[in-house]
Amino acid sequence: MVHHLSEKHSLLSNWIAELRDVQIQKDRMRFRRNIERIGEVIAYEMSKQMAHKVANTTTPLGIHASKVLMEQPVIATVLRAGLPMHQGMLNYFDKADNAFISAYRKHHPDGSFEISVEYLSCPDLNNRILIVADPMLATGASLVETIHAITKTQKPKEIHIAVAIASKKGIETVQAALGMDTSIWCGDIDDVLNDKSYIVPGLGDAGDLAYGTKMQS
Repeated sequence: MVHHLSEKHSLLSNWIAELRDVQIQKDRMRFRRNIERIGEVIAYEMSKQMAHKVANTTTPLGIHASKVLMEQPVIATVLRAGLPMHQGMLNYFDKADNAFISAYRKHHPDGSFEISVEYLSCPDLNNRILIVADPMLATGASLVETIHAITKTQKPKEIHIAVAIASKKGIETVQAALGMDTSIWCGDIDDVLNDKSYIVPGLGDAGDLAYGTKMQS
């Protein structure tokens, strides 16, 4: 299931417009904060669909039957670009467990690349809600490899993917590999990938814009 959150205008679409703006991108702090805000909004929208229970809350004047989440999710983040979105989601799912994974494009001299996964730190995922946060869903290859690595020996009951911008091809790749039951939450969706597999118009390299240009490996 795909949730396209910019179909209906909200502040979210304003923050995505700022992410795309080449002038505003020069302010790294603002870029990171906008991704963090998008993570907060997606977490809020997700929470509406999560199971809740009624718990008695003691106030200074009595008892209130309050609706609270049945359980907190596990938030998994792809290093390094996913860190601001992770923080935004953690601001709202503030008791969540967390997982961290490195997955990146390992480039070859001929211009091709493969997805390399080198690090994983993860809690128990069995029968839990897993959220994977990454700002960009381009080809979908790295995200699929990430989720396969995380779930290799464990079975979450639900998988949610949270991205600021997705391509249509990336969404199709994820659905083909992981099934239509996987929920994909997108701030916005773009139509095209260029010959380097970057989303067009997209916003560029989210990791570089957030943390500085890296050397290619």
